[in-house]
Amino acid sequence: MKATDQYQGKHVLVLGLAKSGYAAARLLHQLGAEVTVNDGKPLAENPAAQELIEQGLDVICGEHPLTLLDKPIDLIVKNPGIPYSNPILEEAVKRNIPIITEVELAYHISDADIVAITGSNGKTTTTTLITKMLENSGRTPLVAGNIGVVACEVAEQASDDDVIVMELSSFQLMGTDTFQPKISVLLNIFDAHLDYHGSKQHYIDAKARIQANQEESDYLVYNVDDKEVVAIAETSSATKIGFSTRVLHPEGLDIAEGHLRYKQTPIIALEDVMLPGRHNLENILAAVGASILAGSSREQIQHVLKTFGGVQHRLQFVKKHKERAFYNDSKATNILATSKALDAFQQPVILLAGGLDRGNSFDALIPSLSGVKAVVAFGETKHKIAETAQSVDVPSIQVVDVLEAAVHAAYAQSEEGDIILLSPACASWDQFRTFEERGDAFIQAVSKIIN
Repeated sequence: MKATDQYQGKHVLVLGLAKSGYAAARLLHQLGAEVTVNDGKPLAENPAAQELIEQGLDVICGEHPLTLLDKPIDLIVKNPGIPYSNPILEEAVKRNIPIITEVELAYHISDADIVAITGSNGKTTTTTLITKMLENSGRTPLVAGNIGVVACEVAEQASDDDVIVMELSSFQLMGTDTFQPKISVLLNIFDAHLDYHGSKQHYIDAKARIQANQEESDYLVYNVDDKEVVAIAETSSATKIGFSTRVLHPEGLDIAEGHLRYKQTPIIALEDVMLPGRHNLENILAAVGASILAGSSREQIQHVLKTFGGVQHRLQFVKKHKERAFYNDSKATNILATSKALDAFQQPVILLAGGLDRGNSFDALIPSLSGVKAVVAFGETKHKIAETAQSVDVPSIQVVDVLEAAVHAAYAQSEEGDIILLSPACASWDQFRTFEERGDAFIQAVSKIIN
């Protein structure tokens, strides 16, 4: 951990616990700050708060009183999920009190270079690919941020022989000030989290924070096929490495003559890449670029791309049985994600879709249903999805109540060469607590068929 005295004696309010708040509070206390912790959960139900009290911190639980700002506060470290419409944060802005997330704190103490990844889609896949590509490179990759361990906990343990691979959301990036990764990766920008940010421009501005403090000695790996990303890149002072799946990009990463290329040098043949989907080619190109810049070898990159079948619940290859391939894309909780999953396959697809009914229609899914062989709809939205499939004459449409029945119905009508794909286009909360639980249930149902 890098020595720093910038928090010594500072009065810091940590707003919201969870993993990031707990880690930030503990670290700030260690760095000599006078820390007050505030969390909405009552103390009796809050073991993390109880532990911090035992460590000597001032903890206020059960409410968010504005009186917290009555005593001098030099800095607020907020949980990323707490919106800036929170009354304490609104008042803090009026009083010009700086507000950060623990990602900024992690940067201040990190001895290791940081590779930071953001985008509306593909962050976890790209982060995982980069991490695997950096293995055996002579530097130990440490995963942090949205996946892995809280960023400041990783930074506390990292040495200059390590490299921190950090997946970052717009919520986390919005709370950065001096954050300056050695390599930043900007994948894409779609409409997302507008309820939190208030407008698409505010969302774009938050994403742009990933490169805002970079200099020419740093690198920005960015998607030249995304106009919002390009607009951000045009303002960047970093050395820019673009990637494209659509056009030749000789100074960056592209696809030509059946190969993925870096600065016109072939890296791997497309036919040797295990991870399916055109959208994943963007993630792969971004990961290859960042990994090369961080010191990975071509041999390690090739090994990863030949063997990596996907992140769990994100177009994850599950099993092949009697020439039918099962894929778990439970993370596809919206129509855009399911459309991308369907576009990933050339083979006949039997789609399993359904879940929580949020009141929306599924008309936006229609263009991606043209090549679908069958739809098995389940959950609250089963009839809506079935009606959408009927409108484009999907050859076979079945409606069942639960996911396990959908798996059995899909397999019963499948043939050799078919893809059986769970990509729900809906949240899981009608029948499952999380999309991970739903994906696990799919895998279990597949195992019952095979065994």
